[in-house]
Amino acid sequence: MDAVTLSELRKPRAFPAVSVMVPAHRRTPTSLRDPAGRRTLLTEVRRRLDADTRVPPGAAEEVVQGLQGALAEVDFGRARDGLVLFAAPGEHHAFLLDQPVEERIVVDHAFATRDLVAAHTRATRYWLVVLSDTVRLWDGRSDSLTEVDAGGFPIVGPRSGTGGPFDAERRRRFHREVAAALGLVNGRDPRPVIVAGVTRDQAFFEEAARGTIVLAGRIDGDHDGAGSAELAELARPVLAAYEDLREVAVLSELEAARGLRRYAAGLAEVVRPAEEGRGAHLVVERGYYAPAVRSADGALVPVDGLPGEIRGTEVVEDAVDAVIDTVLEYGGEVTFVSDGFLIDHAGIALVVRY
Repeated sequence: MDAVTLSELRKPRAFPAVSVMVPAHRRTPTSLRDPAGRRTLLTEVRRRLDADTRVPPGAAEEVVQGLQGALAEVDFGRARDGLVLFAAPGEHHAFLLDQPVEERIVVDHAFATRDLVAAHTRATRYWLVVLSDTVRLWDGRSDSLTEVDAGGFPIVGPRSGTGGPFDAERRRRFHREVAAALGLVNGRDPRPVIVAGVTRDQAFFEEAARGTIVLAGRIDGDHDGAGSAELAELARPVLAAYEDLREVAVLSELEAARGLRRYAAGLAEVVRPAEEGRGAHLVVERGYYAPAVRSADGALVPVDGLPGEIRGTEVVEDAVDAVIDTVLEYGGEVTFVSDGFLIDHAGIALVVRY
């Protein structure tokens, strides 16, 4: 899953665009691993479509067949936490996610991409730089690491000498070369950086890279010969600490924005600046869902009720998902936090550009 795919999936579709989110664990009540579970799901989707007067003749059958096709593409042998299915006239998609999803069916003019966005955002992507006489760069995505063989990496440097002034200067020049190469890679795909190496190499590298990277943390020691599994295990607590600090930073950012009057909280207040393209950073609780209706002038108006309970030609089943899509389309950032984390911000808050 990448930003380009997400952007394409967020675009409006021919109605009805059906999104199905279900837990993928074998132990869940709605198990799609067996034919009975799949029939139950498709029957419920068909019931929802048949009851919706907006669905054109023949479209319900086409979408249900699309969901069948999507299900046929899923490898249930792969252990995952959540499954997302999309189907609209002429297309279908299936995605297995490494995070839980809330079981729901959404019928709308666009796919409900929130869980995909959350998975993309939550899956911590980072660079791991292993400093030694040969510097290796690793592409980190959650718990997996892949060595990068591009952008000049791996970079072979001078062997460590006696530790005198001449040797120190050679190491400084080498780490300036490493920092420059990483700067080019990170410039195309910005991520936090973890640095692994002995203290002296860390100091040389961080001096050279200061101001050009976001340092997520350090792994001390010589790990020149370490493989991906060992490095991923070492990186895990560093990433956890970084994520904890980032959540605290989100709250600090919201409070600072409130003081500058560049802040909106609560769905009703967030919608307008988001649709005006003023959303710089949207923060939303993962479990927050709410419906809305489109007014005569096209504005999104939140209404009381649960998603799926309200019917009508202008109903948007999950307005929060619509706001997320809008902020992303205008180049804003979206951060998902734990439920209850934004209790003082009504579950959703927006830092506005102006």
